[in-house]
Parts: sequence; C-alpha cells; structure tokens
Amino acid sequence: MDTVAGLQLFIRVVETGSFSKASADLGLTQPTATKHVAALEARLGARLFHRSTRGVTPTEVGAAYYEKCKAIVHELEEADNLAALLQARVQGSLRISTSVAFGRRVLTPLVLRYMREHPGVQIDLSFDDRYANLVEQGIDVAIRMGRLADSALGARYLGVNPWVLVGSADYLARRGVPAAPAALSAHDALIYSSVQGDERWHFGGADGRTLQVPVKGPLRSNNLSALLAAAVAGLGLAALPWYVAHDAVRAGAVRPLLTEWTLPSQEIHAVFSSPRLVPVKVSSFVDYLLPCFAAEWWTREAAAG
Repeated sequence: MDTVAGLQLFIRVVETGSFSKASADLGLTQPTATKHVAALEARLGARLFHRSTRGVTPTEVGAAYYEKCKAIVHELEEADNLAALLQARVQGSLRISTSVAFGRRVLTPLVLRYMREHPGVQIDLSFDDRYANLVEQGIDVAIRMGRLADSALGARYLGVNPWVLVGSADYLARRGVPAAPAALSAHDALIYSSVQGDERWHFGGADGRTLQVPVKGPLRSNNLSALLAAAVAGLGLAALPWYVAHDAVRAGAVRPLLTEWTLPSQEIHAVFSSPRLVPVKVSSFVDYLLPCFAAEWWTREAAAG
C-alpha cells in the first residue's frame, strides 16, 4: 500500500471507529487494513489506537497524527485538483521549435492567430534548421519536415510540403525552357544544400517513373530565401517548397517548370516529447494547426509572411 493510500486508510479508521467499516469504504479486506495500521504503529514506534470490543479510538498520539495526516491529504487533494484544472485550461508557456524558412513564412502568422484566440498562452518560438532535442531543450512541440525516424516521441501528421521547380523569364529567355528533366544538366542550378547536398534532383512522372538528374550551378545555399532571390535575379533554376515560391510565382517573378513531373514532397509532423499524457496546451495547438495544412495550404494568406 502506498503512503497516500495508507494515510487515507488511517484517517478513515479514526473517523469510522472501525477497521471493518474503513476497509469496506476503501475496498480493502479487514485483515489488510489491520495489518497496515499495525505496520504503521511499528514504524512510528507509537500506539495509534485503543482497541476494545466496542471499536477503536485514537490514542493521544493517534489523535495528533490524525490531524496532521488529514491536513496532508487535504493538501494533496488540492494539488490534484489544481493539476486537473490547469490541464483542462489552455494556458501557460508553450515552447515551439521549427525550421527557419518555414517558421518565418508559415508558422509565425499561424502562431500569432493562435495567440489571439488563446490569450492565456505565452509562446516561445525558436527557429533552427537543425532538429532540436525536445527533452534536453524543454521544447513542447516541434514542427518538422520529412519522414520521421522511429523514436519514443509522440507525433501528429499535419500534411505535405510539396516542391516546385522555378525560373525567371529573363533566365528562360537566355537559356531556354527545359522540356524534360534530363535537360536540366545543361542549365544552371541553384542548389539547396540542406536537402540536395548530392547535387541531384529527383523527379516523379505521372506514369510512376522516377528520375535522378545530376545538376550543377553557380550557387549552393542552406537558405531557401537566398535561392529564391537568386532565381528571381535570373541566376539559375531553383527547386523550392511551394510555400517559398508561391508569392513569387503569383507575382510573375518566376514561373513553374516541368509541371507534368513532381519533385518529392515532405511530410509535415507536429512532434512532442511523449505520445502519452499530452498537455492540453500542446494538443490544442496541434489541433489548431491541422486544418491549416489542408488542400493547397501554401496558397493561403498565412503563407505570405
């Protein structure tokens, strides 16, 4: 029997004046209750009850111990109630981690909207293209791209992050419009070193074919905004997430290419430290994000930041 249960049993014996009534109230057998109280008296080195045929009454030590135990159990119940209340409310500090470009362009406006709807939550939003260690860094939830490795972390699938190949009108007028992925070997590529470090672009066809095309070019960068700026400036072709390229495509600064082919999409997940007992502030935020990544989410205002 754990300490709290033992205190509750002792209190109930005092209040009922009976081992049998106390044990019945708590769903125990009378021998179990009697044995526990005897062990408690042995540990304390003091007699807690006067026993008679009419029942049991607390000794002077037992009465004093009862008052203290009752206060302790009351405080524990108050603590449990407070924990349950806090768990039921969406409030407190919520630490969120995500990548730099996605965080700036997509997640920030969504977080600001969430904060307006949940004024009791204080957000700590960090951007880093390296995966944060959720437990060591105290991160409540991370928004991550790509297939998740097997781990003890909890996760919710949010949607997909599609990519697109783009080039500017100036570049295409000078170098021509590629008619097939194989033609890209003759073009200047702007390479995202964080994903395309092997300098190969992967394409999928409508018929299920897959192609790997070796590419080279004047610029490699781990920053998607830098690659978009270079594409707009006519320095080459860039494979970018749609959420990065969308505004420039809409403005006519670049145009999509090889649209009958697809670049690999990435899964988007919300990741948290454990799949069990997820805090309400985390599940509330994840639930808020779910509809935000439906359909062509990158075309909406939230992606325009």
